[in-house]
Amino acid sequence: MAEKKLSFEMSMERLDAIVKQLEKGEAPLSESLKLFEEGTALIAACTKMLDEAEQKVVKLRKSADGTPEELPFGEE
Repeated sequence: MAEKKLSFEMSMERLDAIVKQLEKGEAPLSESLKLFEEGTALIAACTKMLDEAEQKVVKLRKSADGTPEELPFGEE
């Protein structure tokens, strides 16, 4: 079954719910493992979304000595 792509905010909300559920310690081991796997997948997806957003905001440019220099987007 294909998974729908969640927004960053929805992923973070789901991750928060998973953490709270795991912290209670009431779920059986098999369910806890499934929640842990879902949580690690959500973390990976959120990290990817943040990396993509950063690439849109940060622009690489060469400095006077030829080394890369990071500047906030729009700053010239």
